[in-house]
Amino acid sequence: MSFLASTSGDVLNYALAVFFVAGGLALAYMLLRLGGTFARLSSFIRGSERDLLPVIVKAGGTVDRVNDQLDKLDVVTDSAVSMADSADTAVRAVSTVITTPVKKVTGLAAGISHGVAAFRARRDIGEAVHVAKEAAARRESELDEELRTAGRTPPEDVPPAA
Repeated sequence: MSFLASTSGDVLNYALAVFFVAGGLALAYMLLRLGGTFARLSSFIRGSERDLLPVIVKAGGTVDRVNDQLDKLDVVTDSAVSMADSADTAVRAVSTVITTPVKKVTGLAAGISHGVAAFRARRDIGEAVHVAKEAAARRESELDEELRTAGRTPPEDVPPAA
C-alpha cells in the first residue's frame, strides 16, 4: 500500500523514470535500425565501387582510343585542306591562263567592230581609235564581271537579266 501513500512528487518521479526508459528503448531501436541502414549503404557503396571501377577504366581506354582516332582525323583534314588549297591555286592559274587571252580577244573584237563603225560614221581615224579603245576596255570589264558572277544564282527578288 505504499503505492497509494505516495505523494504527487513520487508519482512524477515514477512517470519520468518510465518516460526515460521508454525514450531510451525507442532511441536504442532507432540507432539499431540506423546502424543496419548504414551497413546496407556501406555494402552498396562497396558493390558499386567493385562494379563501376572496371566500367570507368574501360571508358577511359575508350576515350583514349577516340582521342587517337581524332588525332588521325586531324591529320587527314589538314591534308584535305592542303589539297584543296593546292587545287584552288591550280584552278586559279588555269583560269587566269584561259581567261586573259579570251578577254583580250573579245576586247579586240569589240574594239575593231566599234572602231570600224565610228570610222564609217565620222571618217576620223583618231576618233575611231579612241572609240575602239573605249569599247575594248568596256567589253573586257563586262567579261570580267560576267566571269566573276558566273555560276551564282541571282536572289529570288531580283528578276534575271534579259
